[in-house]
This record gives sequence, structure tokens and C-alpha cells, in this order.
Amino acid sequence: MKALETTIAAPMAQAELIVRSALGDQGFGVLTEMDVAAVLKAKIGVDRSPLKILGACNPDFANRALTIDPTVTLILPCNVVLETVSNGTRVAIADPRDLMPNVELAELAAEAAQRLVAVISAIEIS
Repeated sequence: MKALETTIAAPMAQAELIVRSALGDQGFGVLTEMDVAAVLKAKIGVDRSPLKILGACNPDFANRALTIDPTVTLILPCNVVLETVSNGTRVAIADPRDLMPNVELAELAAEAAQRLVAVISAIEIS
């Protein structure tokens, strides 16, 4: 799967604040969050580096996509992954152009991708 991604020299907690702000600036809110590392530790006793998934959504894009194809619910919200790596925090966002390859959604997917690229750019200069 293709992702829009970058790594920033910041610890996970600081990176999350930067990501949430950049998402908000582009009209996305965070609907869900999952601390994958904590879940794995609690459920199966596995220790791993910090890993969190934020479920981001832009209500306008979601509504437009659902109007075109109700099965889009299968890929909502958009996953934004934060993972601790040796030089900071890796931020990866699912590329909507890869998630919605059909012609009817192409324009919308391109618009959403443009906003998410702006999120990545904002994160890189933070």
C-alpha cells in the first residue's frame, strides 16, 4: 500500500501534537486513536516500540465519497500512523489515491491526497 510519509526528529508525544495540528489545518479531525503497542502488551504480552494509529476524517470529503460509493465506509477513517524510530517519529498516512482507485472517486481522492500532502509538508517544517 502506498503511503504519504516522513520522519521528524521529535518524540512520539510531540509528533502527535504536530500531526493533529497539521491535520486540523487541512480540515481533518481525529475520530479514533489506537495505541497499538499498548494493546499488544495488554493482550499478548508483546513489547514493541511505540506505535499509534489515528483515524483522521475530513467530513466534506467523507460525505462526498459516501455519496458516490457507500462502500467507502470500509476505508474510513483515514489511517495516520505514528511510530517511534531511531531518529524520531515516522508519520505515514494512507494515500487515498491508492485506497480509492476507481474512476468515480479519482478527483475526490486527488483532492484529499493534495490536503494530506500539505499535512506531510507542514509536519516536515515543524
